[in-house]
Amino acid sequence: MNARSRTNQLLYQAELLVTLPSGDDEHATARQMALEESALALFELALESLLREVTEHARLSEHRWTVLLSQDGPALAELQRLRDLKAQPESWLNWLEFQLERLHSDDGAARRTTHNPAMIAVGNQAGLRQQLLDNLQAAKREIGALRETSLEW
Repeated sequence: MNARSRTNQLLYQAELLVTLPSGDDEHATARQMALEESALALFELALESLLREVTEHARLSEHRWTVLLSQDGPALAELQRLRDLKAQPESWLNWLEFQLERLHSDDGAARRTTHNPAMIAVGNQAGLRQQLLDNLQAAKREIGALRETSLEW
């Protein structure tokens, strides 16, 4: 399997996980949290696969996204495009970076939903599941454009 196929496979698998039903038994919340965090982990693997894919012409020895997308990472057009995207607060890559920091923390990224009637609901707060789906779709659109410019090399 080549890097492009692997990237596609990982994105597809992340989508599959996040759309699986969590059920309605006593383990539903834990199962939902596991599905969300697993999908995030696959999204991270897909990002690293994408980086291998679009930088294969540079024959880099390092492919960790934290290294390649840092400000002092390699000076490649594809990486700079992704760094610029990561700097945009509303971008999928900015969202993913934040979620991956949470995923790797002691608290994790998934949260239990609270059903306290005394709490005031805050509008426009999509759950992690929906955010994952939205950002996976945005990533796939961006990846298509990035692949086109990468093919020019």
